Amino acid sequence: MSVVEVTYFSDVLCVWAYVSQARVSAVREKFGDTVRIKHQFCSVFGDTARKISTTWKGKGEYDGFNAHLRQVAARFPHIELHPEVWLKTRPATSTSPHLFMKAVQQWEYDSGTVRNRPSESIFDQVLWAFRCAFFRDCRDIANWRVQCEIAEAFGVDIGAIEKCIHNGTAFARLDGDYQDADKMRIEGSPSFVLNEGRQKLYGNIGFRLIEANIQELLRAPRIEEASWC
Repeated sequence: MSVVEVTYFSDVLCVWAYVSQARVSAVREKFGDTVRIKHQFCSVFGDTARKISTTWKGKGEYDGFNAHLRQVAARFPHIELHPEVWLKTRPATSTSPHLFMKAVQQWEYDSGTVRNRPSESIFDQVLWAFRCAFFRDCRDIANWRVQCEIAEAFGVDIGAIEKCIHNGTAFARLDGDYQDADKMRIEGSPSFVLNEGRQKLYGNIGFRLIEANIQELLRAPRIEEASWC
């Protein structure tokens, strides 16, 4: 296998995906052109008010969730977390930034700026900027104005993004992501999927485990080794 494709499912409001970005970058640095990372979204924070009120009911709700995130961040010095995250700013949904990002992905493809190289695409840069804007800077990334301000700094054509959303293309691409997540039985964010869905790594997975799975696929096993059934 000359190139290993890794499908990376995440929710932009998931702190574990924020943590895991360093591992995505490490994969690019380690494997270069031999690995192609395909970004897709899954829905964990589609309705944030409902999620917090149910998942954290009796545990402090937003205050409890904030305390949990601060405990998580303390374990990972490579990330920055605003002390008032989910207290000062409460994005209504992750669907809105996901939709915007699918439009960016489509625009980058249509404009020919997308690059199948280990270096980061504009999509990669904007997605990371969205995560940082929320977790580090406590900005409402579900807000259209905030999304446009962030994306414009990377040269994104906002007019093209609006068109992609208004004509339904971005909705179709996002629905495709959510359907793929359902078909692949993605349990949550983040999830790394390899080997045509045969290998799934979910949650706070260390780089060495990801590395080992990729290296095994690069070893190019014979077809009969793929399955014993």
